[in-house]
Amino acid sequence: MKCEIRRVESGADLERFIQFRYDLYRGNPYDAPNLHSDEVNTLNKERNAAFEFCEAEYFLAYHGDKVVGRVAAIVNHRANEAWRRKSVRFGWFDFIDDADVSRALLQSVADWGREKGMEEVIGPLGFTDMDQEGMLTFGFDQLNTMATGYNYDYYPKHMEQMGGWEKDNDYVEYKVFVPDVIPDKLVRVSEMIMKRYNLKIKTLTRKDVKEGWGRRVFEIINETFSHLYGYSQMTDRQIDQYVEQYLPMADLDLIPVIVDGNLNDKPVGVGITIPSLSRALQKCRNGRLLPFGWWHLLRALKWHKTDIVDLLLIGILPEYRSKGANALLFYHLIPLYQKYGFRWGETHVEMETNGKVQGQWDYFEHEQHKRRRCYRKSL
Repeated sequence: MKCEIRRVESGADLERFIQFRYDLYRGNPYDAPNLHSDEVNTLNKERNAAFEFCEAEYFLAYHGDKVVGRVAAIVNHRANEAWRRKSVRFGWFDFIDDADVSRALLQSVADWGREKGMEEVIGPLGFTDMDQEGMLTFGFDQLNTMATGYNYDYYPKHMEQMGGWEKDNDYVEYKVFVPDVIPDKLVRVSEMIMKRYNLKIKTLTRKDVKEGWGRRVFEIINETFSHLYGYSQMTDRQIDQYVEQYLPMADLDLIPVIVDGNLNDKPVGVGITIPSLSRALQKCRNGRLLPFGWWHLLRALKWHKTDIVDLLLIGILPEYRSKGANALLFYHLIPLYQKYGFRWGETHVEMETNGKVQGQWDYFEHEQHKRRRCYRKSL
């Protein structure tokens, strides 16, 4: 059947755009679907602060009246300026196993990108690094995280068959096992660092978050991630959104901040980790909190009813990385992971060339179990 591409032009269209993903992956044991409300807040141009520097169009593929694919076309002007590229991004790219559908969707992105004066298509990427990025190319039999997403194994096959697409960046992910005892080397390094450099771990309170520490956490991320592939600095409004969206429900003990005692406890590093929500999200039908989805999420977030912890973001200011400051984060976290019964941690995506970040897992038994790719094609 001939594939027809239509732009998303109404609230009903946007609902179809969001719903298609739930229908396509219903019952998949490895997919961790996003909450419906999060998808609406991200894709709605009035709600997402990224639209201060992004513009986007959404497209649906139809066979008759049936939706068979979707894609978002995004121009992040801030990232393009920072990296001196004229790129249109594709994201929210999902489709049935039909080459005509995937090709038509990406052609719609390319056509829109040309209209905007772009010279290349890259992706999968979201509006910013806070969105899912990269197409899974290895690890299709592994449970994925809310932050990284999942796709069927036919997705990269379509990219290869279409031709003209080349690797722009590859990411790796790790399963890091929680040890029964904190490794001696980690203890020695951490205690030496604390003594030599007067670095300390600060555990945030709700009062701290309200008094500005929540913003400081994301300001550290802004500074430490600035050199990474495709990154664009978060604006003040974005930071406020993330603080409001993620920190109220978080276990703040699992978000340690490293402070420098020589500089009036200036924050110099942070680790953002949360109990895995993957299994809980699978129990939220169509990503809805009602009628019982909220209960499964609460059990994971508040009572740690999961044996997995997601290692979302680790940021250390450049001048403190060479001092080994990241060791302090796990010196603090490992006893908590043991207490809560976490068996392993799932890392976020890490650039395959980022050996320093990957080197921090050498303290622990670990396994590189997933790989993702961002593709590029000239227009």
